[in-house]
Amino acid sequence: MPEPIPYATNGTLDATSDRRGLDPYDAVLLLSFGGPERPEDVVPFLENVTRGRGIPRERLVEVGKHYYGFGGKSPINDQCRALLAALRAELDGRDISAPLFWGNRNWEPYLTDVARQLEARGYRRVVVLTTSAYPSYSSCRQYRENLYDAFHDTGLTVERIRHYADTPGFVAASVDATLAAIEELAAEPAVPRLVFVTHSIPTAMAETAGPQPHSREGGYVDWHRLVAAEVWRQVAAQRPIAAEHDLVYCSRSGPPTQPWLEPDINDHLTALAEAGERAVVAVPIGFVSDHMEVIFDLDTEAAATAHELGLGFARAGTAGTHPAFVRELVDLLVERAAVARGELVDEPTIEGGDPGRYACPAGCCPNLRHPDRPALCGLPGAL
Repeated sequence: MPEPIPYATNGTLDATSDRRGLDPYDAVLLLSFGGPERPEDVVPFLENVTRGRGIPRERLVEVGKHYYGFGGKSPINDQCRALLAALRAELDGRDISAPLFWGNRNWEPYLTDVARQLEARGYRRVVVLTTSAYPSYSSCRQYRENLYDAFHDTGLTVERIRHYADTPGFVAASVDATLAAIEELAAEPAVPRLVFVTHSIPTAMAETAGPQPHSREGGYVDWHRLVAAEVWRQVAAQRPIAAEHDLVYCSRSGPPTQPWLEPDINDHLTALAEAGERAVVAVPIGFVSDHMEVIFDLDTEAAATAHELGLGFARAGTAGTHPAFVRELVDLLVERAAVARGELVDEPTIEGGDPGRYACPAGCCPNLRHPDRPALCGLPGAL
């Protein structure tokens, strides 16, 4: 396997290079989920994702058909490369020369390999940006557990930016993408209804997600509802859209006996058609990029369902490399560095938003199966 490399176009790889813009951090790590890049990678990748859950190989082969329909390659790695390039350009534009590294949880470049590389090259304090914007076990705590696995014996200090789904830049990207999707339906006589989509998770996980206080549904749902309402509000100020909007889910993967967040987008489209709706824009606010859950669950399955129902259907883009989103991410890196230096900072959010956490207390987004499993980026004394 080739050695992972930093995505640096400014400064040098020498640890003494001038990186005062993010002082005290001497490197930035983009942490993502990972995905297969060729057909022979698909089942091994799925084995990595599901390790320890006892899922039969034949079931993984069945799920792998989603990837084979797109040439056996997930788009997520290329999207990470594009985001790295956009981040590099934004950092360079601010004269910040800190090197960018990239590691994945479930495929090459593996996080554990990148951790060893950072240690070998003399880096000592790393700030992490994950491609997951919301609080929950699967979208936050599990990343922190993987960081512990990779870094706990390296001697490096690893910290992270706060959750960013409710920041103005992330919302601005969703608003622009939704407006563009509405334009795709310009020939439809009906006023479109916005249907916001995110990844379903078990209800028990949702109910324990995120900082307290939160509603009975949990912080994961609360954050999505807040972001959806703000995107709807900004879009409604610019285009005619339905007065109501919805939060629905995709990509359920648990056993039928385990309650997961509902409704599924396909079931909801059916209900909307039966209620007389004529056009829908699906807005994937739960995702940072157009990876497999978006291009299969929405562009393929949900689009087919809408077609069968006679619904006008368009899918808004994800934040991706939208300039406002990229600027926001770099702002969050700079903000985190200021916090590490002990400075007071503004923590911009949309109205009603929660700035999130730089470090999580014990019991936040708990691992319900293995509650004692350690994780990095927690408050002192918290697992």
